[in-house]
Order: sequence, then structure tokens, then C-alpha cells
Amino acid sequence: MSVDEPSAAGNATARTPGRGRTGPSDLALTFPDLPRLELEQLLRQLVERAGEVMATQGRLRGLLRANQAVITDLALPEVLRRVCQAARELVDARFAALGVLGPDGHIAELVQDGMDEETVREIGTSPEGKGLLAAVLDEGRPIRLRTAAGDPRSSGLPPGHPPVRSFLGVPIRIRNEKFGGLYLGESGRGEFSPEDEELLRALAVTAGVAIDNARLYEATRRRGEWLAATAAVTRATLDPSQGGPLCTIAERSRELTRADLAVVLLPDDDEDSLRIEIAESGPGQEVVAEHLRGGTLPRSRSLSGHVFETCRPLRLADPRELPDLEPAVAVAELRIGPVLVVPLLGAEQTDGVLLLARRVGRPAFTEEDQKMTAGFANQAAIALELAEARVERERLHVLDERERIAADLHDHVIQRLFAAGLSLQGVAARLPGPETERLTRVIGDLDDTIAQIRTSIFSLQRSGDDESVRSRILVVVTESARLLGFTPLLRFSGPAETLVAAAHDASLADDLVAVLREALANVAKHAGASRVEVDVVAETGDGDGDDRLSLVVTDDGKGPGKDLRRSGLANLGRRAQRRGGTFELAPHPPRGSRLRWTTPLA
Repeated sequence: MSVDEPSAAGNATARTPGRGRTGPSDLALTFPDLPRLELEQLLRQLVERAGEVMATQGRLRGLLRANQAVITDLALPEVLRRVCQAARELVDARFAALGVLGPDGHIAELVQDGMDEETVREIGTSPEGKGLLAAVLDEGRPIRLRTAAGDPRSSGLPPGHPPVRSFLGVPIRIRNEKFGGLYLGESGRGEFSPEDEELLRALAVTAGVAIDNARLYEATRRRGEWLAATAAVTRATLDPSQGGPLCTIAERSRELTRADLAVVLLPDDDEDSLRIEIAESGPGQEVVAEHLRGGTLPRSRSLSGHVFETCRPLRLADPRELPDLEPAVAVAELRIGPVLVVPLLGAEQTDGVLLLARRVGRPAFTEEDQKMTAGFANQAAIALELAEARVERERLHVLDERERIAADLHDHVIQRLFAAGLSLQGVAARLPGPETERLTRVIGDLDDTIAQIRTSIFSLQRSGDDESVRSRILVVVTESARLLGFTPLLRFSGPAETLVAAAHDASLADDLVAVLREALANVAKHAGASRVEVDVVAETGDGDGDDRLSLVVTDDGKGPGKDLRRSGLANLGRRAQRRGGTFELAPHPPRGSRLRWTTPLA
């Protein structure tokens, strides 16, 4: 045969005509098309599957890196920034944003990544949290769009924001509580894939755990700061050199709440007002604090008065939310926005009010701010009351000790001196003339010593806020020692305190003190005395209107002299005449003068 048929293997061999056999150079190999295409397809699919596996492995490694980046910090602002940055890199997006919900359910804070600072400044405002941003939170599920502009829910971007075509949003939940949303825009591959959505959902779960840990860490740190502030108030209470506890309360509360103004108000003498005791402001606002100190607010028409009366904290985004209550500070002048007012609750009463304020435009105080500030204010109020109780206890201890010393002086020292004087009087009666005169002078010295000790006893028994007649006279006598160079001898005879109180005349004590002050001043200026005696004599009569009170001032100076027309002495005479009494100034043998001012006690 001249033509060979194909073999079973599908190969064909052709022979050259005229030759009886074939050689290697005469052979040609051929392949059918169908088997070759199937092999190429299998190889291509294998390469694609290997590429997909490598891409998936790379994206999983990216997810692991993102998770690691998210959980490496505990500061909440840094955690939010890392979550936003990791999400944008993970799915190859141009823009990324993380919205944080506020107490009102709207986005209160928006952290972004992918836009330069100049673009952010040109935009000026953050998205309002409407449209797609709100839909992700309201629906509680991811939203993935190839073209965001075509969706009816697409709104809320401020003017100047770069266009966003492809969109992917995933909610972030913490313990079944909505925290915020993670939003991606402008995929580098044209649109976001289902794999991008799965990766972002996995990252959102990790972000929720990291954010929850950051919030717990922040809460623990802030509690520690509030406890340190309470300890600082206690130290300031025990150590007055630190500026006082009220200053510490205002300063630390302003710092911890990041407020611009802190004011401590205490009850004023007027029962219907509060007094601004302490005002602390931030840097650059010292004039504002200085302007407020010492001012008063009406309780019935102010935020502070409302809190003081109700004993309940008040937190407002704007003080004008309560039109029936006047703002606690001049809102128009100080540009005050959010306000937090808490009472200083003591054990049995409200000791005052702590007011914190921020400028207009700053975020409102949170519920956590209110809780921590109220607890701090209560602890501070208790510290103040304990300090006051400690001071009162020390004062009572001092008074008790003074009472004991006075009793010892009266029961032992005076009685012994009195007994010694009586013994000397008995001895003097049996001695001849010259010795008797000497003993008589010694007995007089003992009487003077007893009078001085009695004055000292009364001084010990007098409390610092005592406004009795005895106390006021003793103060004048003590103060006169600076002018005289010595302390006058003071004696009380009769129930002067009782008679003055029974007279029901508030000006009587004022006149008595004024007369004594003028008399001692005259002695210091004109007498040149080395000894002054002051006697307050209360005489009771047999009937109504017979009681009299006399003030006698005796000195050993130059005497009254001939010219008695000094204006001070004239005033003493007019005071006595106005009360129906008498006034006289006469020499006192052997030398000196004797002033006597007497008034009847009706």
C-alpha cells in the first residue's frame, strides 16, 4: 500500500514515494485541538485557584495584623484611630470613618482616615449622621453598595466632601449595645466584595472588644483620678497651707471634667441667696473667675439655688433650657454653654453647690461626668464637715482646759491668798504703827493680785465669740496696754452682766465700752500714770428704777489739771446726760485722778 493508515495511538506516518522505507527525518508529530484545550484550561484554573488561595491567605494575614494593631493600645482615642486606619488598609478603601454614638442616639464623634488635614479644614464640619450612616446603625446590619449615589438613603455628607461611589458600612456593637459604625468609601478595586464585607464584620467584632476594654480602662483610670482628688481635698482640709479645701474642690473638679469654669457657692447670711465663695477658670480666663468671686445669686431664680433647694444634680446642654431659672452665671457675657451643677451634700444638710461650665460649642457633660462629680462633691462635703467637727472638738478641748485652770486658780490660789491676807490683817492689828503700815501695803498688794487673778480667770472662761459686757470691757482693757505700757487692773463688783441684760437696752453696753475706751485713752495721752484701776460697779436698789451701773477709772498720774474742756470728756458728759446719769472727773489723793461715769438702769 502506498498510504499508511493512522495508528491506534492517533499518530500518522507518511512515506516518500519511490522509496521502500522511512527514516527519522521523515516523521512529523501532530496533536488534535480538543485534548490540548482541556489541559490548558485545567492548568489555568489551577493557577487561578492558587492565586485566590494566596490572596485569601494574604487578606487573612492582613486581618490578623489589623486585629493586632487594634488591641495593642488601651487609650480610647488611640483605639478608635487604629480601628479606622486598619479597616481602610484591610479592604483597600480610600476613605474610612468610625462614628461614635452619643447619649441622644446620634453620632457625637467621628474619627476619619484617608483625608489630608487641608481637606478636613475645608469641610469644616463632620457628617451629620444621617442617610447611609444612620441606616447602618438603625438596621443593625452591613450595607454594601456599588454606587452609593444611587441609593435613596445616601445623604448627610457636608459640602466639600470628596465624592463617595462605592460604600461599605458595618455596625459596631458592644454587649448587644450599639456603639457606632465603621464606614468605608471608594474601593480600590471599583467596588467592595462579599469577602470585604466578611473581613470588615470580623474586624468590627474585634474592635468592639477592644473599645469595650478601652472604655473600662478609661473608667478605671478616671475613678482613680477622682479618688486622688478626694484624697487631695482631705489633705487640704488637714493642712490649711495648701489653699483650703474649697479651692481644691473647684480646681480638681474642673480639671477632671475638662470644664472651663468651676464655681463653689455657699449659703449667704441672707437666707434667700448663695455667695460665690470660690471661682476657678482655665488658662486665659482668670479675669472671669476674678469677676465672679464674692458675687451672690438668688436661690429662687437660679440654677444653683434650684440644686441647693432640691439636693438633686442638674445637667444641661444649654442653661437656657430652663427659662424660668436664671443662669448661674452671665451666659451672654461669659459665653457659657453646657452646665453641670451638683450639691455638696453633708451628713444632715446641703453645705453648698458646685457648678461646672464649658464654653459654647464644646460637648455637653456626660452622665458619667455627673455621677463622678456628684460622688466627689459628696465626699468633699463630708470631709469639710469632719474638718469643722475636728476644729470644734479642739476648741471645746481648749475651753475645757481653760475652765479647769480657772477653777484651780479660783479654788486654790485665790483662797490661799485671801487666807494669807486675813492672817496678815490679824497680825497688823497687834503690831505698832510703822510695821502696821508696811503690812497694810502688803495686804493691798495681795488684794490687787487677787483682782488680777480674777480678771485672768474671766479671760480664760471667755470664748472667742463672746459678746457679753464683761468680754467687751476686758477686750478694751487688754488693748489699752499697748498705749499705757502696762495692763490696767480690772475689777467687777455686783451683777453687772445680769443688770445690763435686764435693762433690754442694746446701746448701754456700747456706751459703757466707749466711755471706758475714751477714759483710758485720756490717761495714756495726758496723765503719765504708772498704775490704772478700772472698776465696774453694779448696785441694786430696793425698788424699781434704783439699779445703777458705774464705771470708775483711777490712775496715779498728774491729775486732771485745770483745763477740763477736752472734747473727749465733753462726749462722756453728754452720754451720761442722755441717759439721766452723772459724770465727774476729780483728783485722787495722794496723786492722780478719778473718773466716775454712772447711769441708772431702768
